[in-house]
Amino acid sequence: MKLVTDSARLSRHIMTLLLITALLSTGLLAGCGESPVKSRAVYMLIDTSGTYTEQLDKAETIMNYLLATLDSGDSLALARIDSASFNEEDIIAKATFDIRPSTANDQKRLFQHHVQTFTSELVRGSAHTDITGGVLQAIDFLNETDADEKTILVFSDLEEDLPEGHVRDFPIDVAGIEVVALNVTKLTRDNIDPRDYENRLNAWQKRVMEGGGQWRVINDLERLDRLVAMN
Repeated sequence: MKLVTDSARLSRHIMTLLLITALLSTGLLAGCGESPVKSRAVYMLIDTSGTYTEQLDKAETIMNYLLATLDSGDSLALARIDSASFNEEDIIAKATFDIRPSTANDQKRLFQHHVQTFTSELVRGSAHTDITGGVLQAIDFLNETDADEKTILVFSDLEEDLPEGHVRDFPIDVAGIEVVALNVTKLTRDNIDPRDYENRLNAWQKRVMEGGGQWRVINDLERLDRLVAMN
């Protein structure tokens, strides 16, 4: 009789362990049902051509918001759009924030210093606007971070104006990346024919979607909470 009892207890013990293992594997006990924290990587491109440089104060506000929002383990980069943007030298600042809060705060202060230096020292805008080159550079950076959520912010009027000889009319691979156009200002000619403005937006949306990415436009900078997903 004792052997039967011990065998029953052992069977119940094994079943309990199997049940716990199953629950843990499905996340029912891990973290009390909370979803795992996803890492984020954001690459912001700032148009520095022509009169768009007058918008830099808004770009600095966006960057300050991102610095306050992103957490340890997240990555952030800021780069300029100029005449030839497929160039690492156009990256103004970049960082992957340390798991230690004090170190991450130091990284953010240094990042902010680089941003302020850039906006204060930029005197003259670039002659041309290579948006595609900047996007390609952003894709390389984001894919190297291996983040769960990847975002490219394009702070520009979306008017690409390439130097002679530069080739950019080819598909771009933005699979797994969300591209967000910010502060897409209207050009003088857009007032003459508003369809030009819509055509620019539609052309970039088509290019991003065909490249496997997601597309959004945010012109109301009062809604910065819509920029990146919160963990």
